[in-house]
Amino acid sequence: MSDEMNPDRPDPQDDDADRDQPIGFRGSSDNGPRSGNGPGQTDGTTPSEPVGASGAGAEDPFAALFGGEIPPELREQLESMGLGQIDPAMMQLVQAQVQAMMSGADDGSAVNADIATEAARNAVAAAGDQSISQSTAQDVAQVVQVANLWLDQVTDMAPPVGQARALSRAEWVEESMPVWRALTEPVAAGVAAAMTTAMQEQLSNLGEGELPQIPGMPPGMDPRDLLGQMEPMMRRMSSGMFGSQLGQAVGGLAAETVSGTEVGLPLLPGETVAILPANIAAFAEGLEIDPGEVHLYLAVREAARVRLFAAVSWLGPQLLTAVQDYARDIRFDTEGIEQALRSVDPSDPEAMQQAMAGSLFAPEPSTAQRAALTRLETYLALVEGWVDTVAGRACAQHLPNAQALAETVRRRRATGGPAEKVFASLVGLELRPRRLRDAANLWAALEAEAGQDARDAAWAHPDVAPRAADLDDPLGFVQRITHRDTDDTSMDEELERLLNNEKP
Repeated sequence: MSDEMNPDRPDPQDDDADRDQPIGFRGSSDNGPRSGNGPGQTDGTTPSEPVGASGAGAEDPFAALFGGEIPPELREQLESMGLGQIDPAMMQLVQAQVQAMMSGADDGSAVNADIATEAARNAVAAAGDQSISQSTAQDVAQVVQVANLWLDQVTDMAPPVGQARALSRAEWVEESMPVWRALTEPVAAGVAAAMTTAMQEQLSNLGEGELPQIPGMPPGMDPRDLLGQMEPMMRRMSSGMFGSQLGQAVGGLAAETVSGTEVGLPLLPGETVAILPANIAAFAEGLEIDPGEVHLYLAVREAARVRLFAAVSWLGPQLLTAVQDYARDIRFDTEGIEQALRSVDPSDPEAMQQAMAGSLFAPEPSTAQRAALTRLETYLALVEGWVDTVAGRACAQHLPNAQALAETVRRRRATGGPAEKVFASLVGLELRPRRLRDAANLWAALEAEAGQDARDAAWAHPDVAPRAADLDDPLGFVQRITHRDTDDTSMDEELERLLNNEKP
């Protein structure tokens, strides 16, 4: 790698082999601790003895989970499913999640952020996560510095004020979770209301001999008399269930995303240019391109995207609002939810969560959702198209494989990027810039006709920025923008002549 991409600095004190690795990938040889252990194993200890094994002191997992002895018939059924051999540590984790769902203060939130974060961190730990060494952090800072120098040559948008950061997967989870929670809060609130309504209707339609007995309720009491008291419990349970789903989804996404805002949304605070070195290393495998070049190209894209969000103050809020508007108007499949709830015990949150999977959303989006989806897809395409154009120009003279890397990134997004799986499961939404090439063509045409200043000035206001119809006719948009600028200049000149009593 050239001196331009690797400025002189003292050698790190890690090891000699570390110095020969490409910039940003020294973390792959670090021997730092992982952020979690395998299921059922504590730090440095031998895995615990499975439940059900003979020997004094063996715990009863079912008594621990259900808070006491359970009927022999239920015990036999659970053991026949192999649940009697679950590791005690795993059973304790399940017990803790169930207790968290069913207990605790009802703060009115539709998403339990603590459960979401814990579930995401557990998913990250299970997949494997490595702490960031000082040398890796320094390498990432240097790569981002080079990326910003290249971008300064192709755009007048100021570089972001935040620091460059190398993040582990667990750190990315912590940093991005507040935005994920805000995005999914509307649909989670709808899920809670739909579950409560379905439960009420289900209990109302049951006969005297069909009513379930809720644990802790006095014998003979009608569960329908407790519907009002059940609503807070249902909200807590739904909040925990949705938090668990959100955490699992975000944890899976953390293993794939290569940078802080790759999903196209401003997820991290403080104009931070964040890189996930472990995921970039995985992305580079099989490309037959120098990993350092891959890292630089992805850093340029991330720095450009963060620069755009920082310079265009209305853009990030518009994107997030579009997602929330779509989620807020989701219609739920009430019949599917009722059908799912008929087959489960209302006191078993785990069974309810499994039954509710895939039974939430009505198949047809509403008119408001279609409008939000069009707005969201247009802005996503415009953001990624602008990043394509600017990053392409910034990297063209420095990276020999810039075009090949650009096409790899486009295919990654076109076939369903990491974020799509998250939103498809949580919001019923495909987060994909479907018109990426159209948007890239629009920005390239505007730049070719009027220069990079006009290209960037088109972000000045939402009313000036391209719309969905402009992606159908990029040249028409360019002509309208450049013609409007000419008309504005002519009008200003005529007004000045009139004020100075000059003849036209």
